Amino acid sequence: MDADAAPARRSETDSRIPRAAIDALISILADRFSLNRAERDQHGRGESYHPTIPPDAVCYPLSTDEVSQIVRICAAHRVAVIPFGAGTSLEGHVAALQGGLCIDLSRMTRIVAVHADDLDATIEAGVTRQQLNEYLRDTGLFFAVDPGGESTIGGMAATRASGTNAVRYGTMRDNVISITAVMPDGQVIRTASRARKSSAGYDLTRLLVGSEGTLGIITELTVRLYGIPEAISAAVCSYATVEDAVATVVGVIQCNIPIARIELLDARTIKAVNSYSTMGLKEGPTLFLEFHGSPTSTAEHLMLTQDIAQSNNVVQFDAAGTADDRSKLWRARHDVHYAIQSMRPNAKVWSTDVCVPISNLPQCIAETQADIDAASFFIATVGHVGDGNFHLGLVVDQSNPDEMAEAEILNERLMRRAIALDGTCTGEHGVGLGKIKFMELEHGPAVDVMRAVKAAIDPNGIMNPGKILAAKESR
Repeated sequence: MDADAAPARRSETDSRIPRAAIDALISILADRFSLNRAERDQHGRGESYHPTIPPDAVCYPLSTDEVSQIVRICAAHRVAVIPFGAGTSLEGHVAALQGGLCIDLSRMTRIVAVHADDLDATIEAGVTRQQLNEYLRDTGLFFAVDPGGESTIGGMAATRASGTNAVRYGTMRDNVISITAVMPDGQVIRTASRARKSSAGYDLTRLLVGSEGTLGIITELTVRLYGIPEAISAAVCSYATVEDAVATVVGVIQCNIPIARIELLDARTIKAVNSYSTMGLKEGPTLFLEFHGSPTSTAEHLMLTQDIAQSNNVVQFDAAGTADDRSKLWRARHDVHYAIQSMRPNAKVWSTDVCVPISNLPQCIAETQADIDAASFFIATVGHVGDGNFHLGLVVDQSNPDEMAEAEILNERLMRRAIALDGTCTGEHGVGLGKIKFMELEHGPAVDVMRAVKAAIDPNGIMNPGKILAAKESR
């Protein structure tokens, strides 16, 4: 099926799931199994430009055991299975390309255990970052991975998400200790113990982190926790050019200043943020920065960063002194997607991302800015630039074929540019169906190894089919 073309709408009684499978699923789930068209449509789309491609049915398990039973039924009847968290994905991860059953894990929200002395917590996949941190509020600990949205932590692990804190605390790859997963035959496995290191066998945890539901369904995770910093300071610095802003980022990283967050917003994004979040920021390329540590260390790191910023022609450098100031600053950053969308209310944000080695970031952003300046529609640049990752928000009219074709060209130029600079076509959004065509370019023969892993674990191809890997062309 062409991933860019949504299938014809089907009635609630016209399902590709066999009647025997439906009856078996209802016997387990009762009213937590649905053929409702509105629910199916809701579960066939994320927060991206990709078309809605609904599943044939949706179900809402409450435990790992129920997920196991559901998958066993689907395996027996060769029914495709698509895991669903909060629906915040950006590359078509939840599109039901072959119909089948969407397994919505959002009701699996138990916080199983918090081991404060070991700095870890075990949770079900439907727990969000906000829910976990609220639960941890009185422990002095927090979960650090912050992609910005109301994403489930299971979904974050499945897409190997990261976010604003990644430069200091790492991505989901670094913060998942162990996973409980249901495999394509319904078997339940645990990938590792809670030990912080192990040399015992293949690293199945890292295999499942970033697998996007194509190898198994993550139902439970043990994640790393961190102590809440004694002191937090933040700053906003504005520049005349993106090149100067990026030079500051490179300088901060190369000087090994332990910055917690360093975010780039170009002038277009600042204009959108000022309008949407009433921020009143100077309209120009801008860095949002945050430092964690003791009062002495954060003050020192802030001063060192200001020196680097001044050496790169900073126009304005303002500290965000109070907790309220910092909260407003990061809330505005997290609302960037909606701020960008508001610049063309009847259009849709085509959000894309790349990541390159930090030394190649200036070239990648400079060349990308030239493409943006020549574009016929609004494009914003934002990025977790401390680790070489940045995003474009292309605000396109999906009903305009010329704009969509232009967006496709711009996106492809960005992917090829990043890969040529020894980078990747996605730093944190994942592959889904949107970036499949760049996998061969980035990985070469390693894609065949990925296909072999997929075929060995999921021989019937029922786990989120059509994502990450294209079918190999016969020669």
